[in-house]
Amino acid sequence: MTELRNMEARLSEYARLAIRTGVNLKDGQPLVVNAPIECADFARRLAREAYAAGAKDVTICWGDERFSRIRYEMASEEALASYPDWRRRLYMDNAEDDAAIVSIHAEDPEAFLGVEPARLATAQQAAGEALLEYRARIMSNKNAWCVVSVPTEAWARKIYPDKGGAEATEALWEAILSAVRVAGDGDAEVRWKEHTDFLRRASEFMNGWAFDFLHYKNSLGTDLTVRLPEGHIWAGGAEETQNGRAFVANLPTEEVYTLPMRDGVDGTVVATKPLVFQGNLITGMKFQFAAGKVISFEAEKGRAHLEKLLETDEGAARLGEVALVPYDSPISKSGVLFYNTLFDENASCHLALGKAYPTCLKGGADMDSVTLLSRGVNDSLLHEDFMVGSRDLAITGTTKDGREIPVFRDGNFVAF
Repeated sequence: MTELRNMEARLSEYARLAIRTGVNLKDGQPLVVNAPIECADFARRLAREAYAAGAKDVTICWGDERFSRIRYEMASEEALASYPDWRRRLYMDNAEDDAAIVSIHAEDPEAFLGVEPARLATAQQAAGEALLEYRARIMSNKNAWCVVSVPTEAWARKIYPDKGGAEATEALWEAILSAVRVAGDGDAEVRWKEHTDFLRRASEFMNGWAFDFLHYKNSLGTDLTVRLPEGHIWAGGAEETQNGRAFVANLPTEEVYTLPMRDGVDGTVVATKPLVFQGNLITGMKFQFAAGKVISFEAEKGRAHLEKLLETDEGAARLGEVALVPYDSPISKSGVLFYNTLFDENASCHLALGKAYPTCLKGGADMDSVTLLSRGVNDSLLHEDFMVGSRDLAITGTTKDGREIPVFRDGNFVAF
């Protein structure tokens, strides 16, 4: 009974953390929760905490992977190539009403295994084009947003194949709550304040050098140069909406990140963890870049899905994010491969193919797409992180006057 009470306390604390630290909901503000139907209990907990914090109202947008698979397999091409305007308006109307947005990211890593990649790509393209304005708002921090996760049985079984469904789910709950620093003692918000202060110091270290480019190298074959644009900003931990309200976009987060020059990436990079894309696993990835663009790539599994990803649009084959995560981060030390980017990207340095965050360029949040492009900022319908960190990863920053400064050695930050 004590164990059950403790779990109940941890779940309540986690929901409260998402509302009060994640989106930092203000009195009278609407909340939108994006939730898989398997995560209904936690979605309701979020709603309860939001109303307790003074939410104007709460809207829950349900998702269903099983239905989505039926649709991808059986719907007409015409249906897949369209996106309902009522759904687009649901997101835009709430966003324009200054809604905060909490998304529960909890998917079966192989939910759409065997579905024709072209059909998945068609549906993704339609959604991406319909929600272009909405996603631009989110990535420019016009709204407070936060991504969290809770277990589903299919996902838990993938991580813990030797455990039964209930046991696997329990183990995944423990891994998630540990990763988000929730112990059930009511001090999670205090721990997160300390943690975001650390990430702020790491960002200040990187911003202080204003590096011209970074050079990545390890024994797996990564040998990559990434040029950074004039006026780039490293961010991490707590961010701010355009009206100055603090929020934490990911629970958990261990990263500091910025954007690269869209045509300034050259060399080879080897992925160190699988990527889950459109309900399929892609493993063994390796990319060759020239003048910012992927000119060749490899994948041991899921190559067709990776090819479709890179063909989404012109920006999908270029980088939009550079993120630094210590190899000795708590999630990495846990030894758990989550098959979920929210967690795996916080166990490893990572890069992202696709759209860059305009907020990572001075004045970028107020620039239109043409101006951003002229400043070297990548644009795309997608943003997909892939992990590149390793125990022996070395990253060296070069300043505009040619000084070489060690940033990472043996997979971790040099002291700052």
